[in-house]
Amino acid sequence: MSPSRTPAARTPVARPVVAVAGLGIESSTFSPARTEAPAFHPRRGDDVLTAYQFLASGTPLRDAADWRGALVGKALPGGTVTAAAYAELSDELIARIRGLGHLDGLWFDIHGAMTVESVDDAEAELLARVREAVGPDVLVSTSMDLHGNVSRELVRLSDLITCYRMAPHEDAMETKERAARNLVDLLTTGAPRPVKAWVPVPVLLAGEQTSTRIEPARSVYAAVDETEATEGVTDAALWVGYAWADEPRNRAAVVVTGPSRQAVTAGAERLAHGFWAARHDFAFVAPTGPLDDCLAEALAAAPEERPYFISDTGDNPTAGGAGDVTWSLERVLSRPEFKDPSGPTVVYASLPGPAAVDTAVRAGVGAVVTVTAGAAVDDRHAGPLTMTGVVHAIRHGDPHARTEVVLRVGSVYVVLTALRKPYHHEHDFTDLDLSPRTADIVIVKIGYLEPELFAMAAGWKMALTPGGVDQDLPRLGHHRIHRPMFPFDREMPDPDLTARIIPPWNE
Repeated sequence: MSPSRTPAARTPVARPVVAVAGLGIESSTFSPARTEAPAFHPRRGDDVLTAYQFLASGTPLRDAADWRGALVGKALPGGTVTAAAYAELSDELIARIRGLGHLDGLWFDIHGAMTVESVDDAEAELLARVREAVGPDVLVSTSMDLHGNVSRELVRLSDLITCYRMAPHEDAMETKERAARNLVDLLTTGAPRPVKAWVPVPVLLAGEQTSTRIEPARSVYAAVDETEATEGVTDAALWVGYAWADEPRNRAAVVVTGPSRQAVTAGAERLAHGFWAARHDFAFVAPTGPLDDCLAEALAAAPEERPYFISDTGDNPTAGGAGDVTWSLERVLSRPEFKDPSGPTVVYASLPGPAAVDTAVRAGVGAVVTVTAGAAVDDRHAGPLTMTGVVHAIRHGDPHARTEVVLRVGSVYVVLTALRKPYHHEHDFTDLDLSPRTADIVIVKIGYLEPELFAMAAGWKMALTPGGVDQDLPRLGHHRIHRPMFPFDREMPDPDLTARIIPPWNE
């Protein structure tokens, strides 16, 4: 769009027809794992709408439009998506959109960090296909995780684009509602397509270094709300980016949208400069150290500092780790303090091992079994781990783990799963007859603690362990990202943070 051109007004639509579609996953290119189509647990048709409370029958937003589900699939973070899985899901998504008939708008619900074999910008490629399917007049609103990656092409193909403003993502549903509501407002008022100001920021940091619980991210993201409140701005968004993929699009980014070119330009540049200025101040959200040091501190903790949580960060399945690295558990079980059942109570969650789970299920609760688990996918740091222990609990039917087993090995309660699963909620433990609140040490494959665990932890430290989402980014070996990039090039010159006005997709 040229500086002098005024966006064309549109005809208001009293009750627009809006489709919902998208595929979402964080994909670590540093993990040997591969993600197949079933991992996305796709919802189809009317079942898509049931995932969003704000679209429940009788809610104002549901009544404001004729909502039609196409296909939405969301996978746990993991490895690169196979070309076959992407083709299967995207082909079905496009076919379902084509089958919906006339559309006025489309809400594109994605994560933004999906890596596909031989594809560098999977979400933009998918949205380009969606555009071909829906025609030139349909407006698209894209909602994302703040750990997504925002290419110029993705912004060009979207009329509105936004992301979460909190890490942990306590505002995830609020963000999705904002994306859907802004789209409906645009359609029903007949306002012109928004002006979009995009600023790529050459910073790539781990989520654990950019949590909005602490400074400087707390203030950096507070400025997003302030920018959105500016006259002439519809929405403001700041993406940290996804650090564990090696792709040219990976970096932080800002997009501000709205009717005023001047307002969105000023807002985007303010946010970009604020993030860049704070780059040296970002630090891990909790104290960090080698695993052995974390264990020593946990064992020395006073009673009021327990339960003491340790994040096993390098194999975090909710950041893209394979989940089956045995390196940490091997070291925990080798420590003399935990050899006897009367030793300090430790809960370890978790390690996939379908054969081990089957053995424990056949033996039953109370049986003593010897099983081997882990390192079926990621064996770069340690091999499969053999353990002898008492079957403490068995649980079937979890949507992620499928079957869970707790094996007590000395004083360590090891959670084994048929399929990998993140442990974020207290009921994840209590459902397995475990009491994390009374444990001495709880070790979870996670980065920053999710809200329930954070509230439960009297002490906490992040162990810098190996895996597909290693927190030491420079040692991972990125070679395809644009350089210079902070922190890989710490003394790089100040970048050009001028806002780029991105024209509508069809210009």
